[in-house]
Amino acid sequence: MCGIVGIVGKVPVSQALYDGLTVLQHRGQDAAGIVTVDNGVFNLRKDNGLVRDVFHTRHMKKLTGLLGIGHARYPTAGSSSSAEAQPFYVNSPYGIAFAHNGNLTNAHELKDEVVKISRRHINTTSDSELLLNIIAHELQTCEGLELTPEEIFKAVANVHKKIRGAYAVVAAIIGNGMLAFRDPYGIRPLALGKRKTEFGDEYMVASESVALDAVGFTFVRDVAPGEAIYVTEAGVLHSQQCAVNPVNAPCIFEFVYFARPDSFIDGISVYASRVNMGRKLGQKIAREWSNLDIDVIIPIPETSSDVALQIAIELDKPYRQGFVKNRYIGRTFIMPGQTMRRKSVRRKLNAIPSEFKGKNVLLVDDSIVRGTTSEQIIEMARESGANKVYFASAAPEIRFPNVYGIDMPSANELIAYGREIDQISELIRADGLIFQDIQDLVEAVSELNPEISRFETSVFDGNYITGDVDHSYLERIDGMRNEGAKNAGSQTELSNLEMHNMSQGSNSN
Repeated sequence: MCGIVGIVGKVPVSQALYDGLTVLQHRGQDAAGIVTVDNGVFNLRKDNGLVRDVFHTRHMKKLTGLLGIGHARYPTAGSSSSAEAQPFYVNSPYGIAFAHNGNLTNAHELKDEVVKISRRHINTTSDSELLLNIIAHELQTCEGLELTPEEIFKAVANVHKKIRGAYAVVAAIIGNGMLAFRDPYGIRPLALGKRKTEFGDEYMVASESVALDAVGFTFVRDVAPGEAIYVTEAGVLHSQQCAVNPVNAPCIFEFVYFARPDSFIDGISVYASRVNMGRKLGQKIAREWSNLDIDVIIPIPETSSDVALQIAIELDKPYRQGFVKNRYIGRTFIMPGQTMRRKSVRRKLNAIPSEFKGKNVLLVDDSIVRGTTSEQIIEMARESGANKVYFASAAPEIRFPNVYGIDMPSANELIAYGREIDQISELIRADGLIFQDIQDLVEAVSELNPEISRFETSVFDGNYITGDVDHSYLERIDGMRNEGAKNAGSQTELSNLEMHNMSQGSNSN
């Protein structure tokens, strides 16, 4: 999962891009980058690390210009080298800088086409750089230095025909403006905002609406699945549907875990969807666990807090905060090594013994992926004096890998893969384990926007919505995602990239 932002402004945009990326930091903690355009030149800063660590005053002073894009990244496959931090850029045609959230499911086939047919060089293992070169190739046939909206939209339509998977994209094109588009299924989110100034209207796109709020832009609407938005450097907005038969089927895991609760995605409040998840899960617990003597409901911070509170209301049980979270430790299932993930759990959470001692507790989490975190948290609850520890997951069992931009590992690493609930419960050492039903999960989200009748739920049911994912593909990404590949990539990474000033006349990357 990644976060993207793009702004066409009337005043310098670097601070707003930085602030937007900071708000989207939860979507990617591996690397960050910003590109601005000023007088026909790209100004770039990107590196591994959190936004606050990548950008310092000396970098921000050089990120001049009224047009720019930004990216917060974590890797889903291959290397986590700083060379693969985004934005990427190419110098021909025009000069295009590019940021991408998602994953292409036919990247393996496309690379041969780009290299052999388009005669373009791919410098990294990232499918984002591949997608950038496909867009560049489509724009290569356009005439003149100034692109027309019709030419832009034709290029995007051709890109939709070639690529498959999930993608939300923003690009800065020198001498022209900002392009943003979303995959035909709307799997990855993208929001459009507007800000009125005394100098004219400014436009912004971002992965979540909360980034618009943070920098003073008013949410206009979500970019529709398959739609392209083009904003000229002068601030004129054009839009067009560029996909054939688009379907709005957003990734349901955005609502379960990834998106901030104060965001709206496709007209759905993330917070309200989590309240609904808690209500439905609470009703299931009341039906199926009526014989259990649960003394207290305790969330595992922070995403599950809203779910747990609603469960407590449904069960008429006390709700307590039993864990204190260290906010300076990153997410554990995103972390690149299992050893690091295990060590980070106890650094991230500390129990409050008085909330556990002598009690039968129901712990609530948003989901269970590998089970590493769940097992250790249950152990912490027992060490704090809990009598019995039950566990509830706001999401169904995750039995299949994600291929659309979330780093959920190979099936063999998923604790629910090939196991029944009793077996999972035994592995995490819970006295009882209950999962949300998939139909309840879908209803919890869809009832907030009845126009969306379908969601991308492949991690739960194995139904990959793009229709092109088979066993051979899953085996290939398994190899790319294994920890050895990521660690090897880190060992051989290039030296950190410093600030670059790149004119249109410099050599193509």
